[in-house]
Amino acid sequence: MSTQIQVKNPKTMAAILMLGAFIGLFGETALNMALTNVMEQFSIKEATAQWLTTGYLLTLAILVPISALLMKWFSTRQLVIGGLVISMAGAILAAFSPNFAILETGRIVQAMGTGIIMPVMVSVLLVIFPIHKRGVVMGIMGLVITLGPALGPTLSGVIISTLGWNYIFWISAAFYILLTLAAVAKIVNVGEITKPKIDVLSIVLSTVGFGGLIYGLASMAGAPFTAPIVWVPLLAGMIALLLFGFRQNSMDKPMVNLAVFKQPMFTLGTAMMFLSILVILSTGILLPMYLKGSLLFSAAAAGLILLPGNAVNVIMSPIVGTLFEKIGPKKLAIAGSLIVLIGNIIFVASISATTPAWQIILAFMVLFFGLTMVTIPAQTNGLNALPRELYGDGSAAMNTLNQVAGAAGTAIAITLLTAGQTSFAAGAPDAVQTEILAAGVKYTFYFVTGISVIALILSLFMKKPNAVQEKSPSALKATEPVHEK
Repeated sequence: MSTQIQVKNPKTMAAILMLGAFIGLFGETALNMALTNVMEQFSIKEATAQWLTTGYLLTLAILVPISALLMKWFSTRQLVIGGLVISMAGAILAAFSPNFAILETGRIVQAMGTGIIMPVMVSVLLVIFPIHKRGVVMGIMGLVITLGPALGPTLSGVIISTLGWNYIFWISAAFYILLTLAAVAKIVNVGEITKPKIDVLSIVLSTVGFGGLIYGLASMAGAPFTAPIVWVPLLAGMIALLLFGFRQNSMDKPMVNLAVFKQPMFTLGTAMMFLSILVILSTGILLPMYLKGSLLFSAAAAGLILLPGNAVNVIMSPIVGTLFEKIGPKKLAIAGSLIVLIGNIIFVASISATTPAWQIILAFMVLFFGLTMVTIPAQTNGLNALPRELYGDGSAAMNTLNQVAGAAGTAIAITLLTAGQTSFAAGAPDAVQTEILAAGVKYTFYFVTGISVIALILSLFMKKPNAVQEKSPSALKATEPVHEK
């Protein structure tokens, strides 16, 4: 039995949702290549500038779990169009920004729109395509999720060198306008509005929990762990998340149904996605700073150096989606995790102030070759373990933790980069800044390599789940709005 809901233009709907999510995820790291420009223009330091990325991820982490509730209160059309309009408003505000505060505000508003679109995309794709096509569809979606933040520094490098960093947002805003018009014409409703009671305490606990956790991690970039600005929000966040978990398990209709984590393969897939996104966002903020600040490439040249790795991602995603259907998730995940580990070892071995560009290109290509083979099986296999009624909750849970991973990766990378630079400078007082920065980046890649070892171990336990979703009723018709008013 199928859980597919038939719509007139499933591919068009998927394209609108994926492009909307892609621009939002591109926005996560688009300013990484421009951080040195922004720091100079607004006279701010690294620890402050990294909030342009961390603040974006913080907003996503707060909003995505609430999206599971939004999907039960608003129609698919309302959420998609609303998310695109909010994102557009944030991009325009950021493009106009005369100071850091306005720029950060624009980033947060844009992230709010992305936080709505992302979970809706996952839930809709799971029901408008039949299960036998899910591997390919989720492969393309996996491409969107990994390529967006990965391609951010590459595209923005070219934009910064030719037009200026403000045009990152003007171009994004133009795409949002076109996608909004397309959404008005083509998006149909495929969800079920149940309008459950809004539990304010759950929203508060979720916001304090994820917000506190990410704020504390991000603050580590500019303060020691013993500083109250670090440990107080971390402690508050962990306590709030524990209370949030107890609260959800005690409710008849929870805001996010944590029963999704009773499915071992969903939990494993989410953990592997968490580690993969952590690696992607860590390298996404480290490499632009290294290429520009240590190897002294221009923004455009640095972006082009990262392009082959992104090209590998584009080429491999549909291939991995097809292989997923043929050979299953385990072999792909193990091979991919091993390749990711090799890519990180190459980085650790080669990074210096005089590294040839081809070595960075090679390491980045190897890294993304492996990451594509990990993220697609992990996400698809994890969501396939859930029954249809838990797709929204599973999507919200997985996407929330992805944003936490991104924020943690960004914050930890900057923290370790700073610590590595300080340690190297103390031992080599005559070292120049390019050598100090390279040493900090190398130091941080030891951590990233350790993360890839953990992912490899987890991949050994992956297996296909039972087809629980096939117990649901047969395909529903939804060429007109279904279940929604």
